[in-house]
Amino acid sequence: MKDGRCAGRLKLRSGGKPASALFIYFDFRTAKSAELSIHNVQMTATNSQAKLRAAYAECQRLARRHYENFPVASLLVPRDRRDVLAAIYAFARSADDFADEPGVEGRLTLLADWRRRLYECAEGKASDPVFLALGDAIRTYNLSLVNLDNLLRAFESDVRQNRHQDFASLINYSKYSANPVGRLVLELFGHREPELLAWSDDICTALQLTNFWQDVRIDLEHDRIYLPLEDLARFNISLEDLRHWGLESQREVEPDSRWRDLMAFEVGRTWNFFTRGKPLAEKVVPELRRQLRLTWLTGTAILARIGSVNYDVFNRRPKLGWFDFLRLYVEARHPLISEAAGRAREVAAGPGRRT
Repeated sequence: MKDGRCAGRLKLRSGGKPASALFIYFDFRTAKSAELSIHNVQMTATNSQAKLRAAYAECQRLARRHYENFPVASLLVPRDRRDVLAAIYAFARSADDFADEPGVEGRLTLLADWRRRLYECAEGKASDPVFLALGDAIRTYNLSLVNLDNLLRAFESDVRQNRHQDFASLINYSKYSANPVGRLVLELFGHREPELLAWSDDICTALQLTNFWQDVRIDLEHDRIYLPLEDLARFNISLEDLRHWGLESQREVEPDSRWRDLMAFEVGRTWNFFTRGKPLAEKVVPELRRQLRLTWLTGTAILARIGSVNYDVFNRRPKLGWFDFLRLYVEARHPLISEAAGRAREVAAGPGRRT
């Protein structure tokens, strides 16, 4: 056969014409064309899978580079879903980086473009690694776009607003900045039950509040104050006091009792959210339970540490080390118990708590 054609004609005549030869001629051409088509489809599929694997790998690199605890935080999640968590984190982390760009309008424009690309990737239109991976995750696990969109709403809020008048404003902010992450994790494991979503919201709000109290000084450096202004007034603390304790001192200055009372008050309110959301870890599918236990234990451990440093988060930012994570990792093998929570809450509240 030469160039896909029969090299020789089969002289099987029908009415004086080589009909069978003509049939065989076209049969070889059709078979060759089909073979090439299948090969091209296979090559395209192989290339697409390779690009997708590379996209997820890039998201993993972004997550590890920006979030030092990501390998620990996702260790208990099955590998395929760990990749999805990395894609979600990379999407959110990149959007959060826009906050460092100059100019309010410029940041909002970048976030608007990020939103456009989010909806396009859900339809399979993406070339950037983050959106290639995220789009695949959305379609594979039927993730709700509203949760991803809400994360962008939180970043837009950060661009427009750097103060919160009251605690209700802070809770509303957490509805967009933190709660969507928990809901996405539940969706990833097939959960959409309203009761579980409510418990997840409580835990995520508590985690967000804990992060606010942990990072008061860091946020001050970016002119962001997440402590409710009405609470500052209630405890007779001015913005000048915050700057003095957190930014302007040439040496370590320990905040006075007003600050300790304020933080004890905020920590106590945060514990209420952790307590309400606690049942979640034992109500989800087995493969997610240890991960949620670890999340709850990690958040409450940091909250307890705020109390253990006498609420001086300006000079002693509470954080966990690898030994802490190892201890909590072991503890997460067992169901959460109320006695442990009670002891942790007592430590977290510390002296001078006001409600």
